[in-house]
Amino acid sequence: MGAPELMVILVIMLVLFGGAKLPELAKGLGQSIKEFKKAAKESDDEEMKPTEAKKPIETGKTHGSN
Repeated sequence: MGAPELMVILVIMLVLFGGAKLPELAKGLGQSIKEFKKAAKESDDEEMKPTEAKKPIETGKTHGSN
């Protein structure tokens, strides 16, 4: 995508939303990207942690004997 394409997109957005709404839209988009990156990083951090082996819960009952 080059400069001419970006200019066309900007003009279309300006026509659709008006000049007053563009800063609000840009702020919302920036916050969304920030939250997405934060969630992706947290997800990657959780995957990198070693998992502990879970032991089965003992209830005192044995299977098959009454």
